[in-house]
Amino acid sequence: MKVLGLLGMDRAVAFTFLARLVSIAGSVGTVLLIVRFLSPVEQGYYYTLLSLVSLQMVFELGFSFVIQQLTAHECARLEFGAEGGIAGDKEARARLASVLKLSVRWYSLAAAVMALALAPMGMIFFARSGATGETSVAWQGPWLCAVVASSVGLWCLPFYSFLEGCGYVREAAAMRLRQAAVGALSAWMLMAMHHGLYSPAVVLMSQAATGVHFIAGHRRLFKTVLHCRTESFEVDWKNEVWPFQWRIAVSWMCSYFTAQVLIPILFTLRGPVEAGQMGMSLSITGYMSALVLPWISTKATPFGRMVASGQFHSLDKLFRETFGRAMAVFGVIALGACIGVALLPMISARLAARIVSPRLFAVLVIAAGANCAVQCLAILLRSFKKEPFLVQSLIAAALAVGLAVLVTPRWGSAGAVSSQLAAFAAFALPSALYIFARSRREYLDDGVQVALKGSAA
Repeated sequence: MKVLGLLGMDRAVAFTFLARLVSIAGSVGTVLLIVRFLSPVEQGYYYTLLSLVSLQMVFELGFSFVIQQLTAHECARLEFGAEGGIAGDKEARARLASVLKLSVRWYSLAAAVMALALAPMGMIFFARSGATGETSVAWQGPWLCAVVASSVGLWCLPFYSFLEGCGYVREAAAMRLRQAAVGALSAWMLMAMHHGLYSPAVVLMSQAATGVHFIAGHRRLFKTVLHCRTESFEVDWKNEVWPFQWRIAVSWMCSYFTAQVLIPILFTLRGPVEAGQMGMSLSITGYMSALVLPWISTKATPFGRMVASGQFHSLDKLFRETFGRAMAVFGVIALGACIGVALLPMISARLAARIVSPRLFAVLVIAAGANCAVQCLAILLRSFKKEPFLVQSLIAAALAVGLAVLVTPRWGSAGAVSSQLAAFAAFALPSALYIFARSRREYLDDGVQVALKGSAA
């Protein structure tokens, strides 16, 4: 317990960390099964399919984080009972109901649009880019099933974010732990049954089913909130939400293009084998970041409440402590991963051939560490219901995609990895640190002003 205390692991962080750890264990098992049951070409289709399904974030437009912060700010004036009752400020209750109603409408529409738009887009992409000579891969069914499953998962997101904003962070983290376990078992089962390309769809659907069960467990709270009359206290979407949301949306889309677009680019320009190697390597570095982000992401709701209450110095202290721990953990994980990949050719040459070289992997790790630090800073600053990284995200995405398109045809994976290093380590992190330092000075000055007004009163 003392070790957990030193690491800053409360129950929410622990559940989220365990969920990511289970996901990693599941991913490791899936990787081994991919090597066993899928050909290098099928591996390329598998990871390209996953990267295209990740376009979900484009249709979501970053609204989940907006919902969490809007809810957290309103809940600073409310108290929740064990049976789903809500006590506190009448205006805050009405605005809370307005947030939930708005988010459900938004995500219902987004899920439908995603299914109708993404299905034909993927069919066209694979039909034009997936020619592999005499090798035939049955990708149509797996793709369509994955799109439907991803759309159902998208519909569930506002309920998760709303509950987290209400303070149910630990419960949501425990739910994600169950999702990770169910997802891993589903993937392994499909791989063992020689239906590996269907595993993304089955994983997404099993996770959505787990999420629906979690939502149903809090139906009394949702019923109470939805029956609240909003009257004249509705959240003004145009003036309160949209200015924050569209900036978040652009930044989230940029995150997709900087992190996921490498695989489709390699698939198109260099073929499915190199795309598969990059996909497996990026999944490893992605899980490294996923293990670390719970230290910060589980604090998004407390951050928002501290901002709403004007506790800026407490906010700064909490962030500095959690950020330092998070990056220290990343450093330990990164070192272990690099050593493991360097030793992999001596352990399993067949598995080593399915990922990029140890040198390129080390570069990907550096880029992932820089990106992880940027995400941590963004979570803090977005708790102010602002998006200060809009221009920075656009430039980083343009740099990553532009360089990848230019250098990948000639240098393949080495060129793609270099584009990640330039986008994240050379540009995104230094610029994010500058934005954070400037913003920190501003909110600490605001904290001093709040303290002075309090003492004068």
